[in-house]
Amino acid sequence: MIVREANVDDADGVSGVLTELLAAGKRSKASDPGFALNHYIADPDRILCSVAVDDDGTILGFQSLKHAREGNPYGTPVGWGIIGTHVRPTAARRGVGRALFAVSEAAARGAGIEKIEAFIGANNAQGLTYYEAMGFRTYREPEGVVAKMFVLSDERG
Repeated sequence: MIVREANVDDADGVSGVLTELLAAGKRSKASDPGFALNHYIADPDRILCSVAVDDDGTILGFQSLKHAREGNPYGTPVGWGIIGTHVRPTAARRGVGRALFAVSEAAARGAGIEKIEAFIGANNAQGLTYYEAMGFRTYREPEGVVAKMFVLSDERG
């Protein structure tokens, strides 16, 4: 498995990940290639969108890291990073998320981000466990959601 920055040619592969998650009942939002391109790969607030690719070139998962801007849909404080992780159900528990986060954490540090927020459905046990394992901690719980924060410093709070 290699992790690299996503590019426009990855839109179909990223869409495939989202489509599998939709079919597995782990996603309810759009999953078409246009959405993948505009919302993740070429989003104007993007810091980094990275993909984890197997030896055959199949995208196993991807991670999006964006700048939190005024009016973002999550209510994330301006200046923080917003992260989203998407792994094919068939690739779960293979270190894909951990490999992606290592790259995203470095990108966040390089961008001068001090905190990253993950906005996770309260019923997404796998997602909540993943972010907790990466060092994110719950700091607010809007209805039906758990917002977890990662502090990019030597002392995490």
